[in-house]
Amino acid sequence: MDVLRSLLFVPAHRERMLESAAASKADALVLDLEDAVPERQKRQARDVAAAWIPRLAPRRRPVFVRLNGIATGMTRDDLMAIVSKRLTGVVLPKVEDPQDLRDLDVLLREAEMEHGVRPGDIGTIALIERARGVLRCEDIARASDRLMGLSVGAEDYTFDIGAPRGADALRHIRATVVQGATAYRLLAIDTPYPDHRDEAGLEEETRAARAIGLRGKYAIHPAQVAVINRVFTPAPE
Repeated sequence: MDVLRSLLFVPAHRERMLESAAASKADALVLDLEDAVPERQKRQARDVAAAWIPRLAPRRRPVFVRLNGIATGMTRDDLMAIVSKRLTGVVLPKVEDPQDLRDLDVLLREAEMEHGVRPGDIGTIALIERARGVLRCEDIARASDRLMGLSVGAEDYTFDIGAPRGADALRHIRATVVQGATAYRLLAIDTPYPDHRDEAGLEEETRAARAIGLRGKYAIHPAQVAVINRVFTPAPE
């Protein structure tokens, strides 16, 4: 897998936003079926994502889809709609136990067989977003041969532990994700910065993430991509 400095989340049901994301310089796009999509629009979002994946993939950058979590009961429907030969991988939210990834493997294999994709070709990224996931991080890191990366989900994690979002509250989860990803040769991806208008805050947080070993960061707006790419680009030497 190529280095991924920036992974841009895009609500899968918002075609105008998909057009804007397609023109961005993000290293990868993540079409979001989860938090960015209201319950009543999940089916529409699947259909739009399925139509856009072939349009985005020829641009020679990875295309992922963030699924609805295993506990929602919607993961299979998501996969049956969006799996194709042009899809790089999926992001699974709220991973708390290795079994979540093993369950995803079974569902992915079924969807791959249904859509003529070679079994195992679709990769996965696990979002660690709760205290239970932090405690099981190493087991999660070795749960699946499909796993490409571990990533930090700040908003759900800080809500789970009852702390305000900030560097102090996120220090442990970030360090844990870095250790788990590094030990098993996975990507280590940082959480999105929540205010796309605060460029100085984004740069400060991104530099801090790089300093502790994270190698990429999610973005929630195309305006964040340039800062993330610049900070995570290695120096010439």
